Amino acid sequence: MTDDVGIPPAESAAPGTARRRARDVVAALGRPKVGLMLALGFSSGLPFMLIGNTLGFWLAEDGVKLAVIGFLSWITLTYSVKFLWGAVVDRLRAPLLGRLGRRRGWMVATQLGVAAGLLGMAAVNPGRHLGLLTLFGIVTGIAAAAQDTVIDAWRIESAKDADELGLLTAAYTLGYRAALIATEALILLIANAIGWPLSYALYGGAMIVGVVAALLVKEPARADAVMEANGAGAKRHPLTSLQDAVVGPFIAFFRTHGLGLAALMLGMITLYHLCDYMRGPMSNPYYKALGIDKPTIAWVRTTIGLGGSLAGIALGGLASLRLGNVRTLILGAVLQPIGVVAFALLGWHGGDYALVSLGGFKLTAFAAIMAFDAFAIGLSGVALVAYMSTLTSLGYTATQYALLTSALTWTGKTLKGFSGTIVEQLQHGRSLLDAYALFYLFSAAIGLPAILLCLVLAMRRPAPAIPA
Repeated sequence: MTDDVGIPPAESAAPGTARRRARDVVAALGRPKVGLMLALGFSSGLPFMLIGNTLGFWLAEDGVKLAVIGFLSWITLTYSVKFLWGAVVDRLRAPLLGRLGRRRGWMVATQLGVAAGLLGMAAVNPGRHLGLLTLFGIVTGIAAAAQDTVIDAWRIESAKDADELGLLTAAYTLGYRAALIATEALILLIANAIGWPLSYALYGGAMIVGVVAALLVKEPARADAVMEANGAGAKRHPLTSLQDAVVGPFIAFFRTHGLGLAALMLGMITLYHLCDYMRGPMSNPYYKALGIDKPTIAWVRTTIGLGGSLAGIALGGLASLRLGNVRTLILGAVLQPIGVVAFALLGWHGGDYALVSLGGFKLTAFAAIMAFDAFAIGLSGVALVAYMSTLTSLGYTATQYALLTSALTWTGKTLKGFSGTIVEQLQHGRSLLDAYALFYLFSAAIGLPAILLCLVLAMRRPAPAIPA
């Protein structure tokens, strides 16, 4: 097979391909495709925190109320309608950039949109023009969600077999995680030195990494041919094509997997990261309330936090191969609430405290909890992405994968908008730190249904995916 074939489900991979030796995997890291996937993963992850948790830190330092910070997290709801962006990038060529191909053209177009949105945010004073900042944030969110959609489609369609899909997924996750470190940790040091506006402008310029990678990758020819055929049909039968573009991927998904199993899959995916999404907007304001300064947060995230994240990503990929996707999903579903609830200990203690102090070595509770939480999120993230990547059909890749990621995000991104209001309500009759601690306990508890659905899914044997 060539690099342009659609990817089969993991269950249909050739015998033995799922258990390649470590040296084979290491050797594969030298492939140009994998390096470009790493860069595209970085580009995909770069705007996520800048319109999410990091934006909340900027607003908190500018004195914006917690309830408003929570509501502004709804900017990221643009990620919850990815199936709409998927229908667009599956059926239309990017304006002015169509000669690059459907995937590459939309990659560049959306990356330029993200850069423009971030530069617009950098030019606005939140204290004076919060509405305008929100508008630029929405522009960034739409472009970022569409970029995610088209890069996910390219990743799946460009893999030549299940092993390469796993490798590309790992590279994508690593690049995405590197972008999160850059926009969640390193930016705190940069903002401490030059301020938030210039920091956002700098990161807007960093989108050039994705643009260069998009120009260097190869268009997945077979998938492009399928989409061209669909596009030709659209000209002859516009109404039928519209139905096929929007409704067709959903029908194909449920027909492939069966109504009951498909509903179970979507339900599990919807709840899987809910506990993490719920606490997200309040994370940085919580650290600020604990008295932990920006340089300390940045240091923890870029050292022990990064180590925990990389370990989680590595173990998640290994576990998916050795244990299977569903068992790894269960492991990730269990670890996530544990990592979330651990943060409540800091609030009940009244701040950070030393766990271990030996000579010059000191490990604080905040650092240890951050490391475990990063490990849990890294492992569970790889497990879920690997699982969802096996569920799409050629010709509908972008829309179907967008459907899955929309199911993943819509509940969490909707509910987290109320996170600031919940903390403010919990504060009545309590200290702010006690209110935060109860909020984290609540966030962890809402992760329990995901464990149950993963267990139910493990009892069901999925039907093999078939091309649309």
